[in-house]
Amino acid sequence: MSRIKVKTKKEIELIRSAGALAAETLVRAGEMCKPGVNTLEIDEFIAHFTNKHGGISADFGYYGYPRYACISINEVVCHGIPSKDTILKDGDIVNIDITTILNGYHGDCSAMFCVGNVSEQAKDLVKVTKECMEEGIRAAAMPKARFSDIGCAIQPYAEDHGYSVVRDYCGHGIGRGFHEEPNVLHYANREINNMIEIGNVFTIEPMINAGKPDIKQLSDGWTVVTSDGSLSAQWEHTMVKTKDGIDILTLPR
Repeated sequence: MSRIKVKTKKEIELIRSAGALAAETLVRAGEMCKPGVNTLEIDEFIAHFTNKHGGISADFGYYGYPRYACISINEVVCHGIPSKDTILKDGDIVNIDITTILNGYHGDCSAMFCVGNVSEQAKDLVKVTKECMEEGIRAAAMPKARFSDIGCAIQPYAEDHGYSVVRDYCGHGIGRGFHEEPNVLHYANREINNMIEIGNVFTIEPMINAGKPDIKQLSDGWTVVTSDGSLSAQWEHTMVKTKDGIDILTLPR
């Protein structure tokens, strides 16, 4: 693989601004996750709030994607399309994935939200998935860390808790482009073994299944679900490698 782009201080601050808007939007969208709310309402709020603050959605129209965010419920692993017919109910777990463009740069983050009274199994999956992301961040923060170290930290942590890591999707570099080099794998693999350099900006976003790691795509061409119908969860941050470790760029201001 070619050398991964090192961002300038100015670029990093522009990504941080986009990330802060994405993160603030995500927090507010999460507050809407209550029984009886349909996911189109949440998506429309995301579009309005983003535009109101000078940003645009990176998702809308990306390879033909029809909405402004991805909202994935229960067994939906990723790319759930918001719809007025998809109504949140008590016990659901929901991932909202938002990517915002502000001043030409991208900020990408996602989080899990629990709707009403959620089962202990679902709560544990949500908790462990966040911890998987944090394990990946800690690995990336180490001196002389390589991108392969991220997945080597995440996979055993997930499996030690009885869960599995989706292999078909990964984190990525980000900046002016939505998806830049490198692919950031969340399972143990030495294929992408570049050193993480100071100024590299990328996402860590593990998708963790309660059952097997296998997935399938539905006929709408976007929605991805677990093959065995088990629950799935995901957390995501955009971050930059610094001389001191990792600086997360998707935090609300």
